[in-house]
Amino acid sequence: MIQFLVNQELRSEHALDPNMTVLQYLREHLGKPGTKEGCASGDCGACTVVVGERVTDQQGQESLRYRSINSCLTFVCSLHGKQLISVEGLKHQGQLHSVQQAMADCHGSQCGFCTSGFVMSLFALQKNSDGPDLHQAQEALAGNLCRCTGYRPILDAARQSCRQPCRDQFDEQQAQIIARLKAIAPQQTGELNSGDKRCLVPLTLDDLAELYEAHPEARLLAGGTDLALEVTQQHKTLPVMIHVSQVAELKRVDRTDTHLEIGAATPLTDCYAALNEQYPDFGALLHRFASLQIRNQGTLGGNIGNASPIGDSPPLLIALDACIVLRQGERQRILALEDYFIDYRITARQEGEFIEKVLVPLANDAWTFRAYKVSKRLDDDISAVCAAFNLRIEDGTVSGARVAFGGMAAIAKRARHCEDALLGKPWNAATLEQACEALAEDFTPLSDFRASKEYRLLTAQNLLRKYFIELQTPHIETRVTAYV
Repeated sequence: MIQFLVNQELRSEHALDPNMTVLQYLREHLGKPGTKEGCASGDCGACTVVVGERVTDQQGQESLRYRSINSCLTFVCSLHGKQLISVEGLKHQGQLHSVQQAMADCHGSQCGFCTSGFVMSLFALQKNSDGPDLHQAQEALAGNLCRCTGYRPILDAARQSCRQPCRDQFDEQQAQIIARLKAIAPQQTGELNSGDKRCLVPLTLDDLAELYEAHPEARLLAGGTDLALEVTQQHKTLPVMIHVSQVAELKRVDRTDTHLEIGAATPLTDCYAALNEQYPDFGALLHRFASLQIRNQGTLGGNIGNASPIGDSPPLLIALDACIVLRQGERQRILALEDYFIDYRITARQEGEFIEKVLVPLANDAWTFRAYKVSKRLDDDISAVCAAFNLRIEDGTVSGARVAFGGMAAIAKRARHCEDALLGKPWNAATLEQACEALAEDFTPLSDFRASKEYRLLTAQNLLRKYFIELQTPHIETRVTAYV
């Protein structure tokens, strides 16, 4: 059984289809149609809802953290022990919530189809902001599309609702909600079981390892932003899933003397601070990693584990010489990330083995790291090419080189010929051009609807030239650029 709150109502579910999304649950199971389906792929934001969960600060004070998510990509099992807030839960005692009132006052709605999603993103923004901030508002709304109103009045609504946020029923009832969430906090492995399909929700790393050894056919579910597409877009059935996001050990970010240790189920939103502190280019790229709703759910381990050739984090992590810790039962092994990817969607992961954490070396002043993402849109878009360069230059000579690309092959991988053309050579324009030519030996990219093979190769070469220019003129800040 799993338990959660829907607005203020306690829900207990057991014999429920584990493949049911939160969007379907709200609309078809609970009769709450305010949440809309626009794309069923996490692109439009019409299905946005907010999840509240208990968090404890360093002083031991408990509070509620609210985050926007795409309900079309979220399976119901993900709600275990949390509060789901839908648009129906905002109006209180006959009065519109302040974010709803702001949308009305600023004329932020026309046909109204996207409005509930915008309202929920604004609600999460209001709960997480200290005042009106245009950049923060744009980031919060980047995952919501409107085809008729335009964004100016909606940004006006964001400004109004964050300028003087009114104390609402969620503030008034915070202590009560925390107490109710404590009362339903998971104490043992949860389960949804519809007879022909089941989802298991372990609480500890040992439980997860035991379950996965017993059910190696199960699909591991963390954020689900990729896995859910098999259900919503490909209409597949997932007979057995193991939901890992209740495992606290998988959601830690620790710093040792040499590495950042990032749990595989840590949401990308929570990875940001640690990665940005060490590698600002990594942080900048995370701001462009899909939408805020996706980053609130998607995990670093998931972005690695799905082995997509256009995943944004693998080329950066490969260039940084990151490793992963793999767990199988009671056994662990450490594998260099570059050795994890074998071929398209094929990895070195063995049966019953899962990614436990990602080990990212701490920044070293002797190396210079840069990352660049090229996509058709600045925000919320998949890379055509993602490049990461990490060079050590001593006395004008390249003494260390790690160059990695995504979108150039069936896997994210290093450009070995390019690295060889750089190593031991003077860091100058002639060496640069030789390294650019060597990229043609490293990659034979494909043409698809995002870019042609010629465009990809030329872009990869130009990004290396861009890296060279930036290192020659460090005052130039043109990183993580999108090309249209």
